[in-house]
Amino acid sequence: MPKYKDVIDLYDDNGKRIAKDVPLEAISPLRNNAIKKIVSLTKRTVAVNLAGIEKSLKTGSLAGAQIKGKEMDLEIVKNAAKIADSVIQKIRVVDGDETAVKIKNDGKSLVVLVPDERTSAGVEYTTGFTVVAAAVTETIIDMFKVPMYKANMVKGAVWGRYPQTVGFDGANVKSILEIPQNNEGAGFALRNIMANHVVALVDKNAMQGCALSSIFEQCGAFEMGDAIGSFERGHLLALAYQGLNANNILYSIVKKNGKTGTVGTVVESIVQQALDDGVIYVKETLPSGYKIYSTKDLPLWNAYASVGQTAAVMVNVGAARAAQGVPSTVLYYNDILEHETGLPGVDYGRAAGVGVGMSFFSHSIYGGGGPGLFHGNHVVTRHAKGVLIPSVTAANCLDGGTQTFSPEATSGLIKEVFGDLKEFRTPMQVVSAEAKRIAKKI
Repeated sequence: MPKYKDVIDLYDDNGKRIAKDVPLEAISPLRNNAIKKIVSLTKRTVAVNLAGIEKSLKTGSLAGAQIKGKEMDLEIVKNAAKIADSVIQKIRVVDGDETAVKIKNDGKSLVVLVPDERTSAGVEYTTGFTVVAAAVTETIIDMFKVPMYKANMVKGAVWGRYPQTVGFDGANVKSILEIPQNNEGAGFALRNIMANHVVALVDKNAMQGCALSSIFEQCGAFEMGDAIGSFERGHLLALAYQGLNANNILYSIVKKNGKTGTVGTVVESIVQQALDDGVIYVKETLPSGYKIYSTKDLPLWNAYASVGQTAAVMVNVGAARAAQGVPSTVLYYNDILEHETGLPGVDYGRAAGVGVGMSFFSHSIYGGGGPGLFHGNHVVTRHAKGVLIPSVTAANCLDGGTQTFSPEATSGLIKEVFGDLKEFRTPMQVVSAEAKRIAKKI
């Protein structure tokens, strides 16, 4: 028997229904194997920039520091196939496990899938990065017979300036995840993926980007203990409606308002949708005619409000083709929504608060970075858990190249290496198909 009474239909980014009458738990990270695979691939898939390693060794430059007299002209890219074979042998645990190495861009880079046996044997998600970095380092030293007094150059070209720096500055091995030292606290690993990375993974598809960010954010909520007991349903509803276009509400509202709509008309649309679906009702009408609304299901209202927030962002930023508008859109959408209904805005007011701080940090007086650099681990945006970053990602998918820190500049390698994986490129389809498959079991 399902734990919750909620039943949903799941639609894709073209408004096409994929699954009908799916119990809410079918999209839970605890039950849905497609979501589990997305998380697993996130921590087990690693990119190796062979061209970067070759250039670093040829010039003697390691993360900005040039070491004269230790330059090495090694044909690393030309020998990508041999390096790939060696790396497979070094990281494989048993024959037939999931170990895989793909050669990309004529040998300029590799995509390495570390077997689950290695990640299961440890407790840190850094296993993928460290295992691949060590295997590549040893492979190059052995294959090119690098003398012992120059072996440290190979290590530096692969690992970057670690452990001289806490991060792997200048490393030519890259994971989607940041190192644990950069996480704000327990369970923040999946929330520490910048919006631009997700934009690159979904090739700038706003609804798919919203879905993937929602999966990362809501899985993070489960990991940090936020989705336990009475809070679980709220997180699942937000993932379903905002992330996976449940009942096609997100698609429909964007389509309705896309041509001539504004943030205000999106508020009208989501309030009317909530009324039609019985999520909210008119509690009182004041002498002025102003209606005060109420709800018997706050988590479901929050999910609807979150859908409206992403729709408002897609309409407003989509019209401007400039992602800088996302913080103010988040702020004023929620402000208008709260004044219109008398009900709390997205994440019970936290999203509006984040909008204020994000405006300041992204492009106001401080101006430390564009919206694409933000993630759920950032000191400004971490407070609205699960429902803020999906809207930010959708906005960055619709940006027309106005950012100083564009996805091409920050996340080119991410797209290059991981962009053809269907779990990252079309998460709405793979998660919904799995939900359909397991619906009857639940």
